[in-house]
Amino acid sequence: MSLDNLNSWLLERPEIETVFACVCDLNGTMRGKRLPVEQAAKILGGGLRMPLSILSVDIWGEDVEGSELVFETGDSDGICDFTGRPIVLINWTNRPSALAMLWMLEENGTPFAGDPRRALSNVVDKYKERGLTPVVATELEFYLYDPSGTQPQPPCSPITDKRLGSDGALSLDELQHFDEFLDDVYDACAEQDIPADAAISENGAGQFEINMVHVADALKAADDAVLFKRLVRGIARKHGLAATFMAKPYGERSGSGFHVHFSLEDERGRNLFDNGGEEGSPIMLNAVAGLLATMQENTLTFAPHENSYRRLLPGAHAPTSIAWGYENRTAAIRIPGGNPKARRIEHRVAGADANPYLVVASILGGALVGIEDGMEPTRPISGDAYNMKLDHLPLDWATAIEAFRRGGYVQRVYSKRLQTMLVESKMQELKRFARQVTDFEYDTYLEVV
Repeated sequence: MSLDNLNSWLLERPEIETVFACVCDLNGTMRGKRLPVEQAAKILGGGLRMPLSILSVDIWGEDVEGSELVFETGDSDGICDFTGRPIVLINWTNRPSALAMLWMLEENGTPFAGDPRRALSNVVDKYKERGLTPVVATELEFYLYDPSGTQPQPPCSPITDKRLGSDGALSLDELQHFDEFLDDVYDACAEQDIPADAAISENGAGQFEINMVHVADALKAADDAVLFKRLVRGIARKHGLAATFMAKPYGERSGSGFHVHFSLEDERGRNLFDNGGEEGSPIMLNAVAGLLATMQENTLTFAPHENSYRRLLPGAHAPTSIAWGYENRTAAIRIPGGNPKARRIEHRVAGADANPYLVVASILGGALVGIEDGMEPTRPISGDAYNMKLDHLPLDWATAIEAFRRGGYVQRVYSKRLQTMLVESKMQELKRFARQVTDFEYDTYLEVV
């Protein structure tokens, strides 16, 4: 968006008084500044500054104790650079406002290596060097819930006023009961140029999934996911509800996933995964092998929080083993059927709580490792992956953090700076959780052991 386009856009929307200038931190949280609309041009011109360390704060927004970034740089400011993604309208608040997406540069103008959006951009650049373009689509699941209590509970139907009490997989009634909410979500997606496609009622009470159309721009696909999560939460509040992208908000209900579909196009726009048959091309098989080889090391980017590992339990409708298959939803990597011209890979590991930039970077980066090294995948599985003896994902958060810290493949995808920042942030989060003793632990152990 040029300055002229920005001015034209704002002239068409005189009701806007405020612009939020935001960067995305390692946890996928938007952080930034609120500016009067008169300073909007400052955003495009690189006139905003924020500490580089803002990208590495923990999930509570607190600085990481002993962070290398803080001590090496004196917690110096970086330059907030406009990403080029057009400013978007926020119209579900009391007063309409706008949001601009930024990423960070160091003082000398070089891209900051700890920026998660930059990490994805670097992976995409590697594909461009090979004359390849990833075509990406995402699927995000979330729960609507009633925020009136101390614990989340399923919402009441706006039609019957009865609380949802059962799972409603592909329920048309549940979709129609919440059609006003969904209409507002689709309207906001259209306003923000987010290519929302099908919506379905998922397995859990009050759980929905909205799919995105495939786009030949991986950065846009990740931007769309970040913006989508924010607008869903905002529109839910407008309707007296709340929305959560926690991986597992209810212990006994389905978790929420973030599935990513992708294929590769050459410079002529041909799908390089299509070999005319069901099995897919050799380059697709190389990509599958790379995803399998890097999956353990990159699990932290797919499951970044304590709660993430409640979703990754055997038999809980989320993949736990490192395997792939054709039309097999129990496998971590699924090759969907259908017309060979649409041949693609579906990566099913990430939870909805993950940072979209890191998820897509890990997937595309892992696939590129397989392509560059000419890797061959294991045999595709058929049947139930949960009942097979297979290599598995890290079973707990601490193991995933250590795998990312030690990962040899990690530094082929991410900078050493980002690798260190993410490990430090997650270790601080883990230590704080480890110091909490739950009521359930007291009830179980206090008078027994």
